[in-house]
Amino acid sequence: PEAVMAAERPRSLFALSAAAVSRSMAALERDVWALPGHLLRGLLPLLTIFHLERAEHAARRAGLSTQPIWRKLWDDVMKTRPPNSESITCWRKKFLETFFSNVLHGVLDVSSDWRLHDRHFSPLLHSSSHVSQLTLCNMLQGAVELTAEHNHEVLENLAASLRVLKFQHLLSCDQSVRRSLVLLLHRLIHHGSVSQVSMCSWPVPDTVLLVLILTMSAGFWRSGNALACHGSPCGLCREEDKAQSQESAQEGAERGCNAEQEGSDAENQKRSPKEADACMTSVLCGPRSPPLQNPACEETSSEVPCGHINIQGDSSPLSSSEQLSCHPIPRKTRRWQKPAVGRKRRCLRRSRGHYADPEDLYDFVFTVAREDNSGLLDKTRTTEGENTENWTSSSPGSPYTGHAGCKKRGGPAGTLSLKAAHHFRSVSTLELFSIPLTGETCRTLSNLLSSWVSLENLVLSYNGLNANISCILSGLRALSRHPECRFRVLRVSDMFSHMPCVELVHCTLSALPQLHTLSVSFDLKNQLEGTRPEASPSCSEAEIPESCLEVLEIRFPREPLHTALLLPVLKASKSLQQLSLDSATLPCPQELGLLLEVLKECTPNLKKLSFHDVNLADHQKEVLLLLQDPGLQEITFSFCRLFESSTAEFLSEIINTVKRNSSLKSLKLPGNRLGNHRLVALADIFSEDSSSSLCQLDVSSNCIKPDGLLEFTKKLEGHIQQRGGQHPFTQLRLFQNWLDQDAETAQEALRRLRALCSVVNDAWDSSQAFADYISVM
Repeated sequence: PEAVMAAERPRSLFALSAAAVSRSMAALERDVWALPGHLLRGLLPLLTIFHLERAEHAARRAGLSTQPIWRKLWDDVMKTRPPNSESITCWRKKFLETFFSNVLHGVLDVSSDWRLHDRHFSPLLHSSSHVSQLTLCNMLQGAVELTAEHNHEVLENLAASLRVLKFQHLLSCDQSVRRSLVLLLHRLIHHGSVSQVSMCSWPVPDTVLLVLILTMSAGFWRSGNALACHGSPCGLCREEDKAQSQESAQEGAERGCNAEQEGSDAENQKRSPKEADACMTSVLCGPRSPPLQNPACEETSSEVPCGHINIQGDSSPLSSSEQLSCHPIPRKTRRWQKPAVGRKRRCLRRSRGHYADPEDLYDFVFTVAREDNSGLLDKTRTTEGENTENWTSSSPGSPYTGHAGCKKRGGPAGTLSLKAAHHFRSVSTLELFSIPLTGETCRTLSNLLSSWVSLENLVLSYNGLNANISCILSGLRALSRHPECRFRVLRVSDMFSHMPCVELVHCTLSALPQLHTLSVSFDLKNQLEGTRPEASPSCSEAEIPESCLEVLEIRFPREPLHTALLLPVLKASKSLQQLSLDSATLPCPQELGLLLEVLKECTPNLKKLSFHDVNLADHQKEVLLLLQDPGLQEITFSFCRLFESSTAEFLSEIINTVKRNSSLKSLKLPGNRLGNHRLVALADIFSEDSSSSLCQLDVSSNCIKPDGLLEFTKKLEGHIQQRGGQHPFTQLRLFQNWLDQDAETAQEALRRLRALCSVVNDAWDSSQAFADYISVM
């Protein structure tokens, strides 16, 4: 250390071995960060990640960046190219986050590189504070590891830093693993900062595990024995309950004083026994969150205990994590309880070996319905002792009537009884990718959604919903009636559609007028007979109230546009800013003209319009009308066959129209067979007499060759020179063009283009792509 501190020349540092520097760092830490910048610059590459992390502040103070060092660490340790490397702004965070995940899942050996191996360095602990996104896989080994006693500090760090929690390729697991998962979710979601839960690639989901994750993501869980860890309930819950109890006791005392003062002026009335019990319960237990229920599936006063019935219906006892979802108990074994309002409820110990929370006076009753595909949301109440509910439309003429959904027969089957559940913090984004959802699971999710007030984004992708989408919409419609509802984004995509896409959009906006973003996407039209219910009026007959919709995306399964259904949607969406239509077929030329007319009259705020895989070869007039629209800032014609049978005059009209449009900022023309000569002609958009403000031009997948790109570059250089070097053009996108046919010419063109604007391209093998195309013909 003395030799390093006394060094005046950088080569004195380099004379030291990396191991020597690592051994000396403990002694140097008091003074080494005061080294001059040129000495510190030489020292940084010789540090382990433990000391490099500690040197971050000193390096920043000296005006040095550690980003190149972290980038090299990635290349040397991870040995893979990171996805979206162009968008990575902090390699330090990217490295440490990936490092944490790889160590947790056992795919990285810290002894493989000397920079990772340091006796002062705990891999999980020191990298956990940088983790904002974590993926748990397979048998949830990561959950077991993170909830182990020796990783208590790691879990605390994750509770503060983690925002996105993902589950991928999950498999069924035993009770001990589920218990670890319960503890993990409770700490990271209920008492942490996780705002998004994503589940993907689960072909045969374990229903118990799936419902457990959904329920805890929604903020519902019963504390006490379910959250017991090493013989004691959750400490954070215990502290919150204690604080709530004290606050309730104080409020109760104040109410008592007020009652005495009021009673001095009137006849003194004693409280009834029920009121006394209710007051005592409030004082002892503290206020609980009010029962959150689906207004369309409103609970009766009955509760159904199901502590020993599992999802398969066998009679084996369940762990606390398995008690989330169960079949209803047969009628002869049900115990119907009176409403618990105003009387004291006992906290019962569920089973031996579990520790019950003494302050948890609520039972968690969670039932899941039988699958029945002949009705929908709503129900009617009957007499006090019996509940014969029917899931029907929530209003006369409801668009949901007759669709498969949530029918219930006799008793609370199909109801999530959330009265007795604690309501903790919940996430704001839920994503389900490639997870089949049965009718039973959809009803469970629907009931959770009905009171999930923190939910802002819901993504359902390839879940095999079919007609069960109506049940999901029913839960969301119930949620929309809640005064604190924040739900704004819904994205639904699937293989088959059970109804026309535009009809589903119409149906969704009728139920959820507060949506800001709606995306509906289907691959194929369901051709099976009898899949569409016919008993009820179509949802297209429901009137759409004025909506808050700003973004509408529809991908059709090769079906007609159904303009008659889309126009009411557009007329009700006066705040629409972005519209995307994908893979639609136009029944006749007049359909597109009518659509554009409504867009112009009813959507004054529309800024972005996109057509993908829509044949516009015979709609040149409409294309020119769009390009001259003064309100649009971004227009996309992607794989729309614009120049399939066009003349040179059409291209000239496009160029002149864009030159006169000063509001258009982005023009995207991928997959329209531009070729070399049309690309060269597009350079005239930036001529000296142009008033265009075009910033971005996308000509990807247009059969452009290196010589054509070079000619375009030369012409563009000439126009910019004539304008005195002033031009708005900032980005050119060139993905999947034939630039590999002459590498030298392509490199020259790209070099000259990059002096004018940002160029985004890829290393695409055109010969292999052509071979792949031939192979599938």
